[in-house]
Amino acid sequence: MALRGKSRGGRDRRGGRGGGTGGGGAPQNREVLISKALSSLLRHQAENAGIKLDAEGYAPLDKVLQWQRLRALNPTFDEIRRSVADNAKQRFAMKPKDPSTEPGSGSDDPAAWLIRANQGHSIKLADEALHTPVTLEKGNIPEVVVHGTYFAFWPAIVAAGGLKKMGRQHVHFGTGLLPEDDGEEDVDADGKPRVVSGMRSDAELLVFADVEKSLRDGGIKWWISANGVVLTDGNEEGIVPLKYFKEVRGRRQGVGTLWRDGEKVADLPSEIVAKVPMGKGRGGSSGRRGGRGGRRGGRGRGGDR
Repeated sequence: MALRGKSRGGRDRRGGRGGGTGGGGAPQNREVLISKALSSLLRHQAENAGIKLDAEGYAPLDKVLQWQRLRALNPTFDEIRRSVADNAKQRFAMKPKDPSTEPGSGSDDPAAWLIRANQGHSIKLADEALHTPVTLEKGNIPEVVVHGTYFAFWPAIVAAGGLKKMGRQHVHFGTGLLPEDDGEEDVDADGKPRVVSGMRSDAELLVFADVEKSLRDGGIKWWISANGVVLTDGNEEGIVPLKYFKEVRGRRQGVGTLWRDGEKVADLPSEIVAKVPMGKGRGGSSGRRGGRGGRRGGRGRGGDR
């Protein structure tokens, strides 16, 4: 299948047809729809679509574009390239099929290209081929390793004994802080909003992991993805235990430190309104107070929330 380099009939390819809606009913722009379709296929649906990923998670771009959701959007090669290059969290990577091709000199024929998701897979892939191991010997432990979660899920995380993968291959951690947490500007040099790969910007709780301690104890492996997300599949039970929570602190509603050096410091205050965020639960809101996570947040599942 060949990508079209230009739109037909002067139609605006960036915001027009096939727009769809977001969780709140607002139309999503074309770039978002293309990015979401690529994420869905490359992270989760490749096997079901009959697309074979190589050891590094790459798939032939021409095969990817034949998948129903992407075929319906009918993106141009430039749109795919922008989805890779301009994605704020660097979710994707592309490379020529021919390893001898010089960067920037490749064809715009999709049959000449491979594409992958850098992390976030539920499809089982070999971590060693896809990611860089984090080890004491390499000395490459990031200064900050932090997981963002929500008040509604905190009681369940504690009850489960730590963070779980929840259907993915890994628990995900960012390697930096969101703007309001580090005191820096909330835009970059180009005026674009700053983001942290591996963590949602609306996170209410920050869980800082003690990676060094877990590596010294043994039993848990850690990796860094190509877009800077720290990943782990946890211990034998698939959990990052509470004893490796260096600190847990709130970002909303005046919540302070709940956990420090593997030990509880405080409970979630009873007056906290704990809502399940959009896209993280069936109802979108727990509708309960008291930090108990409501019916959906306090089921003892823990997890990579």
